[in-house]
Amino acid sequence: MAVGVLGPVQGHKRAGWFCSGESRTTDGKDEQLIMMRTSKSMMVCSAVQCCLLVGLAFGVSNGEKAKVKGVIATRTGETVVLATDAGNVTVVLNDDTKVQQPKGLGMRKKQMSVTVLVPGLRVTAEGVGDAQSRVVAKSITFDADDLQMAEAIQAGLTPTKQAVQTNTGNIAANKQATQANQQAIQANSADISANQAATSANQQAISANQQQIQETTKRFSELSEYDTKADISVNFAVGKSTISASDKAALSKLAHDAVGTTGYIISVKGFADSSGAAAMNQQLSMDRAQAVIAYLIQDGNVPVRHIVAPGAMGTADPAAPNETAAGRAENRRVEVKVLVNKGLAGQ
Repeated sequence: MAVGVLGPVQGHKRAGWFCSGESRTTDGKDEQLIMMRTSKSMMVCSAVQCCLLVGLAFGVSNGEKAKVKGVIATRTGETVVLATDAGNVTVVLNDDTKVQQPKGLGMRKKQMSVTVLVPGLRVTAEGVGDAQSRVVAKSITFDADDLQMAEAIQAGLTPTKQAVQTNTGNIAANKQATQANQQAIQANSADISANQAATSANQQAISANQQQIQETTKRFSELSEYDTKADISVNFAVGKSTISASDKAALSKLAHDAVGTTGYIISVKGFADSSGAAAMNQQLSMDRAQAVIAYLIQDGNVPVRHIVAPGAMGTADPAAPNETAAGRAENRRVEVKVLVNKGLAGQ
C-alpha cells in the first residue's frame, strides 16, 4: 500500500515510516545502523567547520582582501605581528605600505613614517592575503590615542628620569634653605614667592609627565623580547649633533652587517650630558638620534621600516658620572642596537 504522507506502519517490532509513495520498515538493527551513520556524518561536518573557523580566525586566503585590527605584539623588520581578539596575525610590510593617521573629520589622512610601528601601538591594517595566510599591508592606520602618544615621543616631549630627579633635588634643597634661613626669608619675601612659584611649577611638571615617562620606559622594555646582535655608541661634541668620521665608519659596518640579518630592527636612543637646560638637552638628544637615523638610511642603505622610532632620553641613564669632563663626554652619545626577535634568532 502506498500513500503520499508520512504515517506509521503496523505489524512490525518497531514502528517504521514511509513517504513519497513508497513504504519502508526498520527493525532494531537497521535503526541502530542509521543512527551510527548519522552520528559519524555529524562528527565529520563538525570537524570541517572547526577547521574552517580556525583558518578564518588566524589567517586570510591568498588574494583575499583583509582588514585587521589589533595591537602590535612584535616587530621583525619586514613584518609586524598583531595581537587580535581571534589570535595573532602576521602583517607584511613593503615599500608600497602606507602608514597614515586620520586628519580631521573627513577622509583626509596624514602620511607617517614606518618607524612609528613599535610594540604596543593599536593599528588597523588593510591589504590582501598571501600564500602563507599573512596580510600584505597596503595601508596601516593608527587610532587617535596611539597617534597622540607616538607624536609626543617623536617630538621629544617626554621628560627624562634625570630631569625629574633634578627637580626633586631642587625642591628638597629649597625646603632646607627655607628652614635654615628663616630671617633671610622674611627679609626677602619677594624672592621667597619667586622660589615657591618655581618649586610649585617643578612639582606640577613632575606630576603631569609621570605617565609619559612610564610610556617611554615601557616602549623600550618591549624590546626585551629581542636578542642584541650588535651594539655601538656614537659620541658627540658639546652642544653638537654632528657625527665624526670614525663613528660614521662604525655605523657603516653595523648597517652592512645588519642588512644581511633576517628579521632585524635597529633601535636608536639619544642622550645628553647634564650641562645646560633640561629642555635643550631633551631636544639635543633627539637631534643626535635623528642624525644617526639619517646616516643609516642615506649612507648605510637601511630601509626605514627596519628602524624603531628614536628615543630622546635627555640626561636619563648616564653612562658615566657627569661631575667630570670625561664622564660628560661619554654621556653625549647615541646608543645603536641591532635586534632580532628571539623566535627568529632561535631558528
